[in-house]
Amino acid sequence: MDNFFILTGGPGVGKTTLLRALEKEGFTVVEEVARHIIQEEVQKRGDALPWANKTKYAERMLLGSIDSFEKEQIACPHNICFFDRGIPDTLAYARMEKLDLAHELLERSSNYRYNPIVFILPPWEEIYELDQERKQSWDEALKTYHEVQDTYIAAHYHLVEIPKTDVDSRRDFVMKTIVAAMKMKNNG
Repeated sequence: MDNFFILTGGPGVGKTTLLRALEKEGFTVVEEVARHIIQEEVQKRGDALPWANKTKYAERMLLGSIDSFEKEQIACPHNICFFDRGIPDTLAYARMEKLDLAHELLERSSNYRYNPIVFILPPWEEIYELDQERKQSWDEALKTYHEVQDTYIAAHYHLVEIPKTDVDSRRDFVMKTIVAAMKMKNNG
């Protein structure tokens, strides 16, 4: 889906803030499934959590990401849509944690492709904060960033790093990058 763009990176790098700014511009934004799963599991005292049953958590994330993709194919077939993380992020998590996910689930996930341009936000210690769902140390956040980066490259996506600057400049950078890519595609 050439109109599906992913914003990714390690935790606490400003993805949500940037996505809110893009949403204010009228773009569709698809929320990260991981945070929702954590909130739901904590509320019902479940164990599909990154600090409990990591495999179950990763499989729920993968299914949730596939479900989000499929829903947006119907709801947003032609307009630009931004995803707070994508299916490869779950694969990065599974690699980082050395998890064996169900083969049929991994095979199914390979059928979903986003725009080849993936926006990645680099680690930014000055804005990094822990919260109820984000419990990783700074070192873990760096490790996550590098695993996410490696996973997207291995999946043949083109990573575009978003500069560490204010949210309006970040939003404008994303929008200009998409416009330039569309012009190149139409001229090529």
